[in-house]
Amino acid sequence: MPTLNLFINIPVDSVIASDILKDATKVVAKIIGKPESYVMILLNGGVPIAFAGTEEPAAYGELISIGGLGPSVNGKLSSAIAEILETKLSLDSSRFYIKFSDVERSFFGFNGSTFGMGSVVQVLNIKINM
Repeated sequence: MPTLNLFINIPVDSVIASDILKDATKVVAKIIGKPESYVMILLNGGVPIAFAGTEEPAAYGELISIGGLGPSVNGKLSSAIAEILETKLSLDSSRFYIKFSDVERSFFGFNGSTFGMGSVVQVLNIKINM
């Protein structure tokens, strides 16, 4: 369930957006060690952002995950995501902040429930009893 929400102050056309979504999905899944099928990437282009007092190209990201984050992983993610933005949008990595949040299973919803252990057990019991 890693979720990366990116805000960028420059317009992003659909082809580049698709490339960023695909590349970011692969990078996040690989570095965190979770399947791509659980990764969500949101790309918000053309968002008003001022960084260091200017509106030159800049970006802000938030990556939320249930586990898998830590100092080493966060550094790798920051580098890899900044590289994607620099390659696809020519966005200088010195104008990109990213915030990492490791959340508890019960603090993230999915499929009408949460990822909490109780929910997982209920789903498994339902599937076993069918």
